[in-house]
Formats: sequence, structure tokens, C-alpha cells
Amino acid sequence: MTSNYSKTSTTPRRPFEKERIDAELKVVGEYGLKNKREVWRVQVTLAKIRKAARELLVLDEKDPKRIFEGAALLRRLNKLGVMDESKNKLDYILNLKVSDFMERRLQTLVFKQGLAKSIHHARVLIKGRHIRVGKQLVNVPSFLVRVESQKHLGLASTSPLAGGRPGRRARKMAKNGSAEEEN
Repeated sequence: MTSNYSKTSTTPRRPFEKERIDAELKVVGEYGLKNKREVWRVQVTLAKIRKAARELLVLDEKDPKRIFEGAALLRRLNKLGVMDESKNKLDYILNLKVSDFMERRLQTLVFKQGLAKSIHHARVLIKGRHIRVGKQLVNVPSFLVRVESQKHLGLASTSPLAGGRPGRRARKMAKNGSAEEEN
């Protein structure tokens, strides 16, 4: 039996709209993204969340579905750190922007916490398997970090940067150094 997958991103309706292209390029540069598809992927996520909020806002305030699902949606966004605890209403979900989600990406947080010299360096560290969240090594730059996991962000114990096994070049230099001492 095959499983069905939903699309994670959608291309823009108008391909050559200058304002949109410039805005996307600014986001790509600011958050050190690989390509525009990463922006579109976050836009789809945001669109789905806002659609769910709009559908719940149409219902009556005392509707059990609105109360239950609304609370679940707000709790999910609070855990992700996309929304503040103070703004705990469905109306505030409609005000969310792409940048709110981009700020919660592992790549952004690694840079903001000073583990990397630049946003691009942060991406290289993550892809090079130098970063962990809790005890788990994470090599996905777009990983959305939860609020409680944020304080457990750090260098992986296996990473040469954190005093783990030395890298390929360091091992080679050490080997050459020991070979010269024997002569």
C-alpha cells in the first residue's frame, strides 16, 4: 500500500512579480536559506495554520470544536515559540508572519546564540553534524526548535569543535607530526 504525501511548498501564482521577488530575496539573505523553496515551504505552513484559525473563528465562541481545537492550535504555536503566552487568542494567529517561523529555525537560533560566526556558518555547522538539541544530533537547518528545547542547544559531543574525535585534517597532521619525531 502506498502512502499519499501532501505538497510541502507551492510556487507563486505570478512568476515575475518584482515586489515579491525582492521580498523573498531579502528573506533568503537575512536567514541564510538555500533557495526560495524554503521560503515557500514556510508560507504553506503558515497558510495552513491561518486557514485553520479562520475556520475556527467562524464558529460560535461556545462551540466545543472551537474551544478544543483552538486551544490545541494555540498550545502548539506557544510550544514552538511562534506566539507569546500573552497573545493567547485565535485572532492573533492571523497576524503571524513568515519571519515569526524563520526566527524559530535551528539555523537562526544557532547564529543568534553565538555558536556560529554568521548565519551561513550556522548552516554549515548544522549540515556538518556539529549541533545537538538536547542529546539528539540534528543536521536539518530548517528544524523548528521548541521553547523548552532552546536552552539545550549546543555543540555535539562527537564534534571536533567540542573536543570530540579530531577531524580528518587534524588526525593527518598529528600522524605526520609523530612520523617526523621518529626520524
